[in-house]
Amino acid sequence: MTKVKQRRLALLIPAHNEAVVIQNTLNSAINAGLNRRDIYLVDDASSDETLLKAGEILPITNILKVEHSGKAGAISKAIDYFEIEKKYTWLHVADADSMFATNYFHVLIPALNDKYVATIGMVQSMRGNWLCSYRAISYTWGQQVIRRIQAALGMISILPGPTTSFRTDIIKKLDFHTQSLTEDFDLTLQIHRNKLGKIKFVPEAVNYTQDPNTIYDYATQSLRWYRGFFQGVRRYKIGLRPHRIDLAIWLVVGDLLISLVQLLLAIYIVVFASNYLEKLGQYILIDIGLVLFIIIFTAVLTKRFRILGALFYYYLVKNFELALFIRAFIEVIVLRKFRQPSVGWKVAGRRYKITKEAMADFA
Repeated sequence: MTKVKQRRLALLIPAHNEAVVIQNTLNSAINAGLNRRDIYLVDDASSDETLLKAGEILPITNILKVEHSGKAGAISKAIDYFEIEKKYTWLHVADADSMFATNYFHVLIPALNDKYVATIGMVQSMRGNWLCSYRAISYTWGQQVIRRIQAALGMISILPGPTTSFRTDIIKKLDFHTQSLTEDFDLTLQIHRNKLGKIKFVPEAVNYTQDPNTIYDYATQSLRWYRGFFQGVRRYKIGLRPHRIDLAIWLVVGDLLISLVQLLLAIYIVVFASNYLEKLGQYILIDIGLVLFIIIFTAVLTKRFRILGALFYYYLVKNFELALFIRAFIEVIVLRKFRQPSVGWKVAGRRYKITKEAMADFA
């Protein structure tokens, strides 16, 4: 039997009712340096024109429609159907609402090093409203600083949905049929717990993702992320084993835990220790200064100076996220909810046309 010569990288996009954004995503991948014959799409029982719009860009042989399977199930079926493991040495999985920077694959493909089992790029929020500005701050600080430290220490804690590549020879060792609301986090923990290999961070490869533009959709997405996080904590006994990934994960959520301590301490001082109000005021000023530094840091790096206005609502959103985090902890850890696998897609109401302002990043 003649051995098939493997190509370097395939891009697989799982989609469900993505007609509003799918052509932008596919075109951005092509413009970013990937041949359309290496781009595959699996449509998971869409009821809109996702399949039709994808067919206007991709070869029909690169498109698969499956019965409702959920994101992880659709990915697994597509890997088998397109024979990705046989044809390619690397597989990139990306969300259907993301767009690739114009140099994305030009910098990513040369960085694919076979001594790593997975490679991730940089995720950034698309330009948009005030919620997108807040999320841009989280993404920028979390990746430009925290993730670089994690990469240096070999303890990257999350494979981001829009920008993760797997070496195909480890795919058979991964369970894509996770019972998690956040399959990307579950796959990350599988790699670490099973000691499959190292994960590489390529910050020059930037992928822009749509973030919720209403507070309801923002809360829905954040709750799903936090519930999926605690599912992973429970399933893989995070914190109960002396592994670097356990430390990395708790350092990531440490910011929210610190916020909780700060809030409780402030309430205590105001209610019971008024003699410490002056010190509390000094501490608040220091904290505002640190937050302002992070916001300016983000605005300069992203060249989005509208982000400077986030100082006026930063603490409101941060405490809102804290409340969602606590709720997810109670639901998953205390009440033991969300133990059954989820095969749904959480895209309803979250997709919208990309604005001219957002398209400036892809000019």
